[in-house]
Amino acid sequence: MNDTVLDAWRDAPAKSAIIDFVGRVTGAGPDHVPPAERVAVFDNDGTLWCEKPAYVQLDFIVRALAQAATADPGLLDQAPFRAAHDGDLAWFGTAVEQHYRGDDTMLHEFAAAVMHLAAAESTEDYAARVGAFFETARHPTLNRPYPACGYAPMVQLLRYLEANGFTCYIVSGGGRDFMRAVTEQMYAIPPERVVGSSMGLNYDSGRVVTTNKLEIFDDGAAKPVRVWSRVGRRPILAAGNSNGDIEMLDYATTGDGPGLALLIDHDDADREFAYPAGAERAKQLATTTDGWQLVSMAGDWSRVFDD
Repeated sequence: MNDTVLDAWRDAPAKSAIIDFVGRVTGAGPDHVPPAERVAVFDNDGTLWCEKPAYVQLDFIVRALAQAATADPGLLDQAPFRAAHDGDLAWFGTAVEQHYRGDDTMLHEFAAAVMHLAAAESTEDYAARVGAFFETARHPTLNRPYPACGYAPMVQLLRYLEANGFTCYIVSGGGRDFMRAVTEQMYAIPPERVVGSSMGLNYDSGRVVTTNKLEIFDDGAAKPVRVWSRVGRRPILAAGNSNGDIEMLDYATTGDGPGLALLIDHDDADREFAYPAGAERAKQLATTTDGWQLVSMAGDWSRVFDD
């Protein structure tokens, strides 16, 4: 079992916990897990790539909202359109933070605005629009192309797990079809192993097209349900970074066999961002629950991004 691939991880508790766990499930001892059952699931936003000062997909959506508000000033009466038009990303950040505190009032306003924009569009045309976005858009403060905003230690972890017989999936609140446009390039995770929020779909004259109805918001308790429905196995390793990942982390650590939950702690204001909001309950669980490991970006990662 070669752990040199984890050179972006410091020799600290998180790396030790990962190596110990992989050693136990791949070894011949009582914790051995057959390769077919070595399933690992990863949240995306804030776990595999940068999510501040705004989610990457939010940047994509906000541009569309702003364009719509410019074309139809009457939409400015609605808070999401007005915030997008004015460049007020804080409004959207507050909506997400309130969601993780149990208040979805602003999130429903945002969802209604997104539904307003939704129209019948083929999956291929949508993928082309997202692909064009990723070719040109850059992170607003890190000044990196968005595909270069993946966390080096986590990409290394994907490769390390795969080298030890794991199958890795992305399970995110982000849009499934949005992520699929870039996950193979960034993480070598193919589209069939991407699980996320999704719009309804119809078949129309040789095309699969989107509807203006939300099919699933893949967050919280929806995550383990979607893992089972899409994968058909309970994961034995899960990684997340927020309260919305608690149920998925719990699912990976409450089976009959061994399990490991990794919670990414954004505590590195120098190299990325430091923010506790939206992860308060998860961090408490990570310090009190067996099988959970808190991963400090500042203390456990020797580097955050690859050049």
